[in-house]
Amino acid sequence: MNEPVVADIARVIQLAVAPVFLLLAVGSVLGILTSRLARIIDRGRILAAKAEAPDVRHELDVLGRRARLVNFGITMGVTTALFVGAVIITLFFGELTATPLGYVVAVEFSLAMVAFIAALLAFLREIFLATGTLHFGKR
Repeated sequence: MNEPVVADIARVIQLAVAPVFLLLAVGSVLGILTSRLARIIDRGRILAAKAEAPDVRHELDVLGRRARLVNFGITMGVTTALFVGAVIITLFFGELTATPLGYVVAVEFSLAMVAFIAALLAFLREIFLATGTLHFGKR
């Protein structure tokens, strides 16, 4: 096996920069989802003390559905990050070993995009659920 040339490694690093930007986006979405989950949990704890009232019971049910959606979104976001990391590793491995791994990179990246779309759809559904149950000034 030939020693990799610095120029070849630099080219692979350039290829790996785009997935790193995707990781930044995924990290931002994960931060938002985590924050939303924390707020859902805090609100649920407050309402749990008053769980006897029927309207509170309904709100707790909605919070439970929202928490499950956010949890799914977080799971898909982390899955995305794992696949993007695998893309980066595969790019380096392929270059260092002179192994053609284009199909593997394509599959990993496609799976990352499917997981990211699932995370965003869960996020969107959770937002619709949260805003659909708003009742400002009504009791």
